[in-house]
Amino acid sequence: MKILQATHRYPPRTGGVETHVSEIATRLADRGHEVEVFSADAGRDVDSDAVVEGVRVRRFRSLAPGGAVHVAPQIALAVRRSNADVVHAHNYHSLPLAMAALGVRDVRFVVTLHYHGESASGLRDRLLSAYRPLGRWALGRADAVIAVSEWERGRLRTDFGVDATVIPNGIDVKRFAAAEPERRNRPYLLSVGRLEAYKGVQHVIRALEEVPEYDLVVAGTGPFRDDLEGIAREAGVDDRVDFLGYVDDDRLPGLYAGAAAYVTLSEFEAYGMTVGEALAAGTPCVTTTHGGLGGWSDQEGVVTVETATTAAIGAAVERAIGRPVAPTDLPGWGDVVDAVETCYQAPTGN
Repeated sequence: MKILQATHRYPPRTGGVETHVSEIATRLADRGHEVEVFSADAGRDVDSDAVVEGVRVRRFRSLAPGGAVHVAPQIALAVRRSNADVVHAHNYHSLPLAMAALGVRDVRFVVTLHYHGESASGLRDRLLSAYRPLGRWALGRADAVIAVSEWERGRLRTDFGVDATVIPNGIDVKRFAAAEPERRNRPYLLSVGRLEAYKGVQHVIRALEEVPEYDLVVAGTGPFRDDLEGIAREAGVDDRVDFLGYVDDDRLPGLYAGAAAYVTLSEFEAYGMTVGEALAAGTPCVTTTHGGLGGWSDQEGVVTVETATTAAIGAAVERAIGRPVAPTDLPGWGDVVDAVETCYQAPTGN
């Protein structure tokens, strides 16, 4: 089967959608499928056309105000000219999905939305509002709609009247469970993800005054890093916050395993893959109840906070540290790809 994946960004760019698309694409290629990715993130730091782990990756230039939307109309023509058997587009919150819908012709069209419906940016919210008619039309073109969590499925039903199939993000459970904990001079809390204001790392930084015996290690890149460094200085904890930037995949499991607790306070997530990774590594977690992160609240080893105040976060961290972790039903990527393949093979029009 020839499978085309359309997305806004692809590794080495980091993020949950980026990981999701890469894991699916490489595993489909391993199973003998011919897999190609169209991504709207061309730049001088990446090849515009390359084969990566058996997957052909073509990158297109885009207009991305505020690092969002990724307007790349040339993807529509490229999709139309492809001879794929299945076109699988990702991420409602960026335009490559709509461009794929414009380009697709007489082949099965599948969309995975990673939808959270809003953002922490007034500009992005206005763009989302303007985009909704086009987004609704693109969903109407899909033969199958995939949600990564029950929370997202419910939100899609409310906002669009769409009944999606839930296929969650996968976790490489064995890789994280077998990790050798990273050793540092002081015990540490960990945060992993793209550095954006809505991810909430600033709240964790400010809460360090409540847990003076712990440092904070931040893994990830993004436009909010300078602001976060300034917040750490203002809070007088800059000597206790270590911004690692991009972290290689080989190091990440050890970082999870060595942390006293993993903390993620993102306002908008469809799933929360990093929580599953931390749990697989045996590390207790502190999360919010917002969006898809709320779906982790019934896992042993997870403590939730309703509001991101320093006192509430500090208390949640204290409750989480040392808590037994016994994750159940963490989905593996093999199971995810099995379900995606089944979706691809269903008759067009279902």
